[in-house]
Amino acid sequence: MSVAPHVLPSTVSGEVAQEQIDLQIGGMTCASCAARIEKKLNKLDGVRATVNYSTEKAQVSFPATVLPADLVAEVVKIGYTATLPPLPRATEPQESAAPTDPVQVLRQRLLICVVLAIPVIVLAMVPVWQFDNWQWASLALAGPVVIYGGLPFHRAAWTNLRHGAATMDTLISMGTLAAFGWSLYALFFGTAGMTGMRHPFAFTLTRGDGAGNIYLEAAAGVITFLLAGRYVEAKSKREAGAALRALIQLGAKDVAVLRGNVETRIPIEQLAVGDLFVVRPGEKVAADGEITEGRSAVDNSLITGESVPVEVAVGDPVIGASVNSGGRLVVRAARVGADSQLAQMAKLVTDAQNGKAQVQRLADRISGIFVPVVIALAVATLAFWVIIGAGAAAAFTAAVAVLIVACPCALGLATPTALMVGTGRGAQLGILIKGPEVLESTRRVETIVLDKTGTITTGRMTLIGIEITDTVDTADTDPEMSTQHILRWAGALESASEHPIGRAIAAAARADHPDLPPVQDFLNVEGLGVQGIVDGHGVLVGRPVLLERWASPLNQQLAQAKTDAEAAGATVVAVAVDGIPVAVIKLADTIKPSSNAAIDQFRRLGLTPMLLTGDNQRVANEVATEVGILPQHVMAEVLPAQKVQAIKDLQAQGRVVAMVGDGVNDAAALAQADLGLAMGTGSDVAIEAADLTLVRGDLRVAGDAIRLSRRTLAIIKGNLFWAFAYNVAAIPLAAAGLLNPMIAGAAMAFSSIFVVTNSLRLRRFAPARSDPPTR
Repeated sequence: MSVAPHVLPSTVSGEVAQEQIDLQIGGMTCASCAARIEKKLNKLDGVRATVNYSTEKAQVSFPATVLPADLVAEVVKIGYTATLPPLPRATEPQESAAPTDPVQVLRQRLLICVVLAIPVIVLAMVPVWQFDNWQWASLALAGPVVIYGGLPFHRAAWTNLRHGAATMDTLISMGTLAAFGWSLYALFFGTAGMTGMRHPFAFTLTRGDGAGNIYLEAAAGVITFLLAGRYVEAKSKREAGAALRALIQLGAKDVAVLRGNVETRIPIEQLAVGDLFVVRPGEKVAADGEITEGRSAVDNSLITGESVPVEVAVGDPVIGASVNSGGRLVVRAARVGADSQLAQMAKLVTDAQNGKAQVQRLADRISGIFVPVVIALAVATLAFWVIIGAGAAAAFTAAVAVLIVACPCALGLATPTALMVGTGRGAQLGILIKGPEVLESTRRVETIVLDKTGTITTGRMTLIGIEITDTVDTADTDPEMSTQHILRWAGALESASEHPIGRAIAAAARADHPDLPPVQDFLNVEGLGVQGIVDGHGVLVGRPVLLERWASPLNQQLAQAKTDAEAAGATVVAVAVDGIPVAVIKLADTIKPSSNAAIDQFRRLGLTPMLLTGDNQRVANEVATEVGILPQHVMAEVLPAQKVQAIKDLQAQGRVVAMVGDGVNDAAALAQADLGLAMGTGSDVAIEAADLTLVRGDLRVAGDAIRLSRRTLAIIKGNLFWAFAYNVAAIPLAAAGLLNPMIAGAAMAFSSIFVVTNSLRLRRFAPARSDPPTR
């Protein structure tokens, strides 16, 4: 049974109502393909399309006068495929339809070509190994490489040719087919097929008809090298949808629904708006809704970025996928499925990825000029030698030589080798680079936006101090011992609590007292605190309102200490012993030791650091001041959707923006930014949505990542320049009919060696710690 495509209604500036659809595009081989499809779709009246090569999707807004089938037809007309998306169904498994894995197909093609091409290249380059009739063995091995291995390039070249376009695929296809075709001519109709034929090294410029020269190693080598590059690229693109899959997996898989005061556990897909469901301590909230019964603390850090759990009670809203840290809650479902905030965040990630500025591949930029020029030169060479009467064989030899020498073998190594060495060195330093398209943004980045929780800070509550009242009876102990006693008692009581603040107090107490005393008559007062008997004393730890229930409000000294601590961005817990308030414990999400140095490094790289957080303004300002971020560069109390808009606003100002984050709430902003950097200690969703992953939680690695990316990009640019320069320098010799095949082979080999050696320089890249980094 067919499923109707999922089309979203929208409007545009009060004009004709617009609908929106995401098409899955197939057949693209480079960023210029995406640009061609985008241009074709935008020619339709009222249609606005954005095509993303990396995600292989087209986000299209169109009027009611245009049908989705019309959009598909336009894409098919220019040689690509387009698929309408089905209606989203929560019950449908993510891995339902599993077509042939393109990465596996490429891998098989590459392995076959490697096995066949290596002997061809070795025989051509080592004359002493050339046995009788070696050329025919080379033909048998090179044929499958050129035909089967080169099929993706030939197919793309034919598609481009039919629509008047030329890319590197065009040059690769023409050059390899010309080399292979001329080799066939030389073997069957020239002298190259004679028994005993050799290809000696001869660095002399001689004019000839080429009937004794074969170029099988050039054809097989170029295709194999470029297939290797395609395979590396395809592997990274296969993970394009992992961020969305990870988001979906964050939600609860089943839910305990109240039906007639009886709990019935059902799959999450069956939950409907208005249903009452139960959330026990430690469970995820199944859907967005409103609390109808119970009190607790809810950890929203994955969704909002708030580092401290939020106290909730009857009437308060809760968000699906947040975690219940305290008591039992009963929630009435308000938004389920695609309407939930979690699903909306998934849509934000998708939209941000589709709308990201497309990075044109450097090779394709150059080929837009280089390819037509080479083809024109080859035609002009053929015409010139025919007109002056040199003969058809000599003329065709020179023209084919132009095409062959212009197909740069080193071009296939230029990006993959630099990327391989750069990413390898990055992995040693805790930096994972997703692909070559990431690198270009790093050179242009001028603003770096930092999430707070888990990025600048540790993301965990830590005890930062205890304020003890002066009225504590110290007759049998000194004040310092009183501090130790109070922390020991509070830690013993909180060790039985599951609340993050309680766990932080217990951890601090255990640091000084590994064996905490036992607790009797423990009671968890939902949403307020805990109480019990420790060492014969009645101890209470919690919010000041809990002390007031005991008719023991904080005295002036402790109340002032609480106010001062909260003004500095700390969380405060009160302690009472035997009914008397004795102390306030101050906790905070502490700043990582490396954050200050990282901010300094960003400035030395020419970047403007900014803070973007869902936490409150007071806490954000305190953190920014401590690490050296200017007050005007702080954006606080920002929800996930607003984070995306904040990045867009900076981009609208002409800034090139990098974003560093670690939470689910950062995923869409990471995808929207020109360069997304995810802390590897954070969520899988953030990691998948980012361009660079920092394996360690050290923010200084972000600066190293930008430096390494810039250095890798510079190496790639240098490789591309020399890959073309060697061939451009040889084109006049080829056009003059003076190009000896061994000179062409030696030039190609030397250019490849240069590219590999140049790339290996990245192995010496060192992280910056105290010295200013090299730009």
